Amino acid sequence: MYRKKTKGWYKHKDFIFLDLCCIALAFLLADWIRCGTISNIYENKVYRNTAIFILLMDLGVSVLFELYKGVLRRGYYQEFLVCLKHMFIIELAAGLYLFSVDGGHNFSRIVLYLMGILYMGFTYLMTILWKKHLIKKMAEGGEHSLYIITTKDIAADVIGNVRKNNYNRYNINGLVIIDENMTGQSISGIPVVADMPNASNYICQQWVDEVLINIDEEYPYPQKLMDELLEMGMVVHLNLAKVKSTPGQKQLVETVGGYTVLTTTMNYATDSQALAKRALDILGGLVGCILTGIICIFVGPVIYISSPGPIFFSQIRIGQNGKPFKMYKFRSMYMDAEERKAELMAQNKMSDSRMFKLDFDPRVIGNKILPDGRHKTGVGEFIRKTSLDEFPQFWNVLKGDMSLVGTRPILQDELEQYELHHRARIAIKPGITGMWQVSGRSDITDFEEVVRLDTEYISNWNFGLDIKILLQTVKTVLKKEGSV
Repeated sequence: MYRKKTKGWYKHKDFIFLDLCCIALAFLLADWIRCGTISNIYENKVYRNTAIFILLMDLGVSVLFELYKGVLRRGYYQEFLVCLKHMFIIELAAGLYLFSVDGGHNFSRIVLYLMGILYMGFTYLMTILWKKHLIKKMAEGGEHSLYIITTKDIAADVIGNVRKNNYNRYNINGLVIIDENMTGQSISGIPVVADMPNASNYICQQWVDEVLINIDEEYPYPQKLMDELLEMGMVVHLNLAKVKSTPGQKQLVETVGGYTVLTTTMNYATDSQALAKRALDILGGLVGCILTGIICIFVGPVIYISSPGPIFFSQIRIGQNGKPFKMYKFRSMYMDAEERKAELMAQNKMSDSRMFKLDFDPRVIGNKILPDGRHKTGVGEFIRKTSLDEFPQFWNVLKGDMSLVGTRPILQDELEQYELHHRARIAIKPGITGMWQVSGRSDITDFEEVVRLDTEYISNWNFGLDIKILLQTVKTVLKKEGSV
């Protein structure tokens, strides 16, 4: 869905955090220089509130003005000008704030001006040093998976350029050579994983964050392959020498590996939108983790007594763009639940085996079919009906593996059965709740309808839609609890 998580404020979070430390340190040192002694300036209400305002203003300016966009490409002089501009904005904003609030005249102007000078020096030095550190690490790659689709003759050059200009810190995890079958071989240390006919099926099953298409100018444009990648919800970068408009997709021009490319994706988030979504996830994750601890005090012993074993259940799920992660839940099933799944597949109420759901699951703790045919339920069914089993996933949200709102986290064996258009569901982080859950929750049994709702959410995403889905989720859960 989104542009890429390697872009924007999230990519530059280290710079932003260090910048906040610089301005906080400059504020303290400025007061120490004025007074000649170390004192707790935060006991003074005006100084405390001004410090909070300056920190929030610094964060807002960094994000909204995208001050760290292209930071690794900037020279010393350009960096100086950016830091100078940043300092002037903060100083002017702080001056206006002190002019507007009661007691602002009691704030020392010397502290304000000294803070600006010290901050300018600290943030410039910090930025230069951290840039040097990151540039050294560029060759090591990062946590984002890039696959390159190219032709044999220019493959080594493309790999070299991406490595040399790896500002986005990609891991080049594979090559697709489209003009010759070289599967199993390697070029410049990168394995060739597929040829043209097999590229889509291979990529569909892998962890792939982004794809770079850069082919020889004399070679025909691989439109069919690109259409299949976009159908999967991939973020695709195309060398501008091979540009063609793609209806229904978001497109923007940027630089990847030293190449000017046209990036095509289902949707993308601006820096402020991405920050708002992540901030909501962190806030929700913190609250959810606290509630999880409280719920565990009451639910944990009941789970253990009913079915001796771990209280928490963990399972490898497939996250954004195919990246595996460990998901946590309160254990609502008996210990042998996974082994018994195969024998219950015939009762699956979903339209196919890509998702699994039963009306009455005998693997759930306390569930029994009585001799007269009636169904008896227990603690497992209760925590599932009330969604209490989902609460440990707030830890996944806090870690960044999941989001509050997204698509259902899928299993590896489900991904292996996906057709190309199904893979678009994992173009974003999985969520605790999502569009299809609040549009029918357990009533939807058609997998294609689930896919349609998920891709509709991805294509139309905005922060307001997340808020709407969260409110609908609360309403749905409360309705479910009322019927238990």
